[in-house]
Amino acid sequence: MTFVAIALSLTLTSGVRAQSAATDSAKTPGIQDNSFLIEEAYNQEAGVVQHISALNIDRTNKSYEYDFTQEWPAGGIAHQLSYTIPLVHSAGSMSTGIGDVLLNYRYQLVGDGDAPLAVSPRFSVAFPTGDWKNDAGRGAAGYEGFLPVSIAVSNMLVTHLNAGARYTPSARNASGDRADVWKYALGGSEILAISPTFNLMLETLWSREGDVVAPGKTRMSTSWTISPGARMALNYKSGLQIVPGIAFPLGIGPSRGERGVFLYLSFEHPFNDAGRKK
Repeated sequence: MTFVAIALSLTLTSGVRAQSAATDSAKTPGIQDNSFLIEEAYNQEAGVVQHISALNIDRTNKSYEYDFTQEWPAGGIAHQLSYTIPLVHSAGSMSTGIGDVLLNYRYQLVGDGDAPLAVSPRFSVAFPTGDWKNDAGRGAAGYEGFLPVSIAVSNMLVTHLNAGARYTPSARNASGDRADVWKYALGGSEILAISPTFNLMLETLWSREGDVVAPGKTRMSTSWTISPGARMALNYKSGLQIVPGIAFPLGIGPSRGERGVFLYLSFEHPFNDAGRKK
């Protein structure tokens, strides 16, 4: 479905606007930077902060991960800083604890929320704060590069594409063995705006990741998830926007049989005069 959207986007004129253009005409703030598994290429505007809670429940093995993320503009839309704190429950070790914390920098290379094309590369550092003995972390710092691309196909349909990789040198397994580990990810999503404040979503995420199995040795495994979902927006005169959402990830291909529930909640609001003027 993602590839169909790309083909359609190439046939549109340069006058196609992003999803927010349709919301401007209706004078209703729409939903834009609130995807679940796939990252959208829209940085935070000046003076606006976003607080994101995401709970991914794996119903197959009874594990879950809760992520709290804050996204801050660094002076304006061109630069964005954020951090993610994960809380991980591992069914294998029956333990719950903080995972590896991420510190992220993102640059708005092309476009913004009103452009037909937006590109916003991200670089992240994963700090070894998780307990590697209980599968809650890698036991070493990791480095991630990611490329989100957003394409407005029409006022009702936007597609998002992701590609990235993470490298963790000297990662540990639960036995303490060390090896260099890579993870690769590709993904795409389609966002259908039924109205400015209600969207249907279809996200697809493929990844291939290494696990330490012995000193200096890793084993690669592949996962593939398709996730239908929906999100809605509650807008307030103060500028606060609350976006709840839900999705139902399903494993396909090598991940067939896996099932999950994804719960999302975002609070976005101005924190200074620059944000309140928008």
